[in-house]
Parts: sequence; C-alpha cells; structure tokens
Amino acid sequence: MQNIGSKLFGLLVVVLLATLLYLTVFSDGLGKAPAITINDTQGQAIELNRPNKPILVNFWATSCPGCIAEMPHLAEMKEQFGDRFEMVAVSMDYDPAEQVQKFIKNNPYPFIFVRDTDGAIAKAFGDVLLTPTSFLIAPNGNIVYKQIGEVQFDLVKERIKQMSPQL
Repeated sequence: MQNIGSKLFGLLVVVLLATLLYLTVFSDGLGKAPAITINDTQGQAIELNRPNKPILVNFWATSCPGCIAEMPHLAEMKEQFGDRFEMVAVSMDYDPAEQVQKFIKNNPYPFIFVRDTDGAIAKAFGDVLLTPTSFLIAPNGNIVYKQIGEVQFDLVKERIKQMSPQL
C-alpha cells in the first residue's frame, strides 16, 4: 500500500513539473499583445504585437493621483534604458482632450503619449477600466507583466534587463 502511495506522489510531482515547464516555456503567459499600431515620437510605426524591444503600455488619466505620481518614475525608467525600451502612456477615452493636452505640454516626459479617443485600445487590452493599469510586452509580442495599480518598478526593470541582456 505504501508503494502505491509513493508512486502516486511521484506521478503527481512529474505532472506538476511538466505543467510548470509548459507554462513557463511553451505558453504565451498572459497572452499576446493586441495587433495595434502606434507611432513613436519620430513618427515610426510600432506594432504592439511585434515591438522588437520591451515596451510598457501604461493606461492613465489626469484624474488619477496614482497615475500622475508614477509618471516621473516611468520617465526615469525610460531614460535608464534608452532606446532599448519603449514606454507608451495611453490616456483613457473619458479623459477630456484639453486636460490631457495641457498635462502633456506641462510635463514633457520622454515617452510616447497616445489618446484612446474611442476606448478601442483599452478594449483590445481586455477592457481596461481602472487606472493606472500597465502591460509589459516582450519583443516577441507576449505580455509578460500586467499590473492594475502602480507599477512595481524593481520587478519591471528586472524583466526588461532579462529581455535585453546587452543593457
């Protein structure tokens, strides 16, 4: 009887290890980024589902204190990684255009600002409703990090370094 129990335990361990291997190596993790194209500050097109470098997409609103508080830290991270990393700040469709433009003018952060005028970008990312919400997309288009609430900067920086070993 004890022999059957140890065999079942061994089988369970093997199944769990196989599942872990599949989830970490072969699956898409949090899924693929949606097929959305945006333009960077130089007018170059970036396909979010094939960005070729790590990209953080951050949904924000001018009425969100957490969003505003994390913007300088997002800017520091963009400056730290330079051209090997991209940062996109997507304003929510309910945020008045004048307010967004005024914020961007008064805060010239070194990343791409995009207005989600009809909510299509938020919908494509799974109906984002809360801000801030962030997604880190790997160069292959897989979403490797999702955070509702302020970004966990140490974790995100480490993930970016793993995806860009030349940093």
